[in-house]
Amino acid sequence: MPATPSAQYSVTLRVEMESGTPDLFARLASAITDVGGDIGAVDVVATSYHSTIRELVIDATDQEHATTIVAAAESVEGVRVQESFDRTFRMHQGGKIEMETRMPLENREDLSTAYMPGVARVCRAIAEDRSRAFDLTIKRNMVAVVTNGTAVLGLGDIGAAAGMPVMEGKSMLFKEFGDVDSYPICIDSKDPDELVHTVTALAPAFGGINLEDIAAPVCFEVEDRLKETLDIPVFHDDQHGTAIVVLAALINALKLTGGEMADLKVVVNGIGASGVACSKILMNAGVTNIIGCDTRGAIYNGRAENMNFMKEWYAENTNPEGVRGALTEAIDGANLFLGLSGPGTFTVEQLRLMADDPIVFAMANPVPEIMPELAAPHVAVMATGRSDYPNQINNVLAFPGIFRGALDCRASQISEAMKVAAARAIAGCIGEDELNPEYIIPSVFNRQVAPAVAARVVEVAREEGLARKEPESDSIGAHSS
Repeated sequence: MPATPSAQYSVTLRVEMESGTPDLFARLASAITDVGGDIGAVDVVATSYHSTIRELVIDATDQEHATTIVAAAESVEGVRVQESFDRTFRMHQGGKIEMETRMPLENREDLSTAYMPGVARVCRAIAEDRSRAFDLTIKRNMVAVVTNGTAVLGLGDIGAAAGMPVMEGKSMLFKEFGDVDSYPICIDSKDPDELVHTVTALAPAFGGINLEDIAAPVCFEVEDRLKETLDIPVFHDDQHGTAIVVLAALINALKLTGGEMADLKVVVNGIGASGVACSKILMNAGVTNIIGCDTRGAIYNGRAENMNFMKEWYAENTNPEGVRGALTEAIDGANLFLGLSGPGTFTVEQLRLMADDPIVFAMANPVPEIMPELAAPHVAVMATGRSDYPNQINNVLAFPGIFRGALDCRASQISEAMKVAAARAIAGCIGEDELNPEYIIPSVFNRQVAPAVAARVVEVAREEGLARKEPESDSIGAHSS
């Protein structure tokens, strides 16, 4: 169970409290805090001679804890719980996104230009020159958010329909932080051929493809084939978004510890889509000694058990000393532990085997490989994937700005150099005077991040000859006007 109450399990209580008992609210608050509830907002909804109705927002540690909080409130004499609801589920009712038109339809003239007969002229123009779709349709600012629901968060293979709330959330983040329009597409298939065929058939409507929550090794094949087939950016965010932000965090962590990329020993626990991509981007940034571990231990050249084509590549290109054994053997003397696995898979005893001033990025969600409270006495820098601890490594720092830049310059792809540049842009959003062990990565609400990333993506796209136009504006927001 997570040690800290979190908004993801918050519950809203509407309570009716009898008048005439001055300490009643204090007794209610005490009952809630006694069972570990963290009270946030408190609002008075209505008052009368006999009673007062209040709404309380309370963070819990999990669903069972939320039920305990409600029961504690109900036990207070003079308090009646009128209603309680899970705020996360309430937010999702009816979905989180909707489509709106960009201009009004108020008369016949509007209709004749937006639809028939005027629209036929625009269709003919695109038929004669397909590139004009970027200027004359939503393609110029539209990304497909595609999943098959086989690797959703830490939930695993839960199916395409169950993955939809995550894809809707992704579309919200695209719009909020990058002013990029997007639409969730959930494909009910595990067949890579069918996934590639479906996305290719849909691609004419989109300026980019963001793949999401597709299990390894299928995700590697699907991304590679789509990149070969399509002339628009294809980006598997679980791989590359995570990798970019990990590199950004490491760049700043090394400023604190004084280490150099080339001197690091890195252990990556969890060699799925994210683990492979993080390893690749660290190698591109200069790290030479990376050891990957899965449920069978260290991956080395010649290992036969629990392998696939991507792990074969990994075995041939990492672990230069041929380390064998479990995580305990691999972690000895390591400078960075990078966790992309599951809860509780890294112990304090293993952490103590690392080199001086160790860096730990424990990114399993919602429960990391090791809780920050346990790791804190032994680490120089600690980061997780959670928003309720310092140093959240969150993909939202990367993908809105990357696609903003790629769309603005109409890039044909997102290259490895563009990813490294994006990481350096994210790291650079924290000034030297601000940098400290609990602030190595910008907040997801830092509005400087996406424009900085977009600008660097455009710059590198130009340098590599991948940009097909000059951006009309360097400021996010111009695309909604």
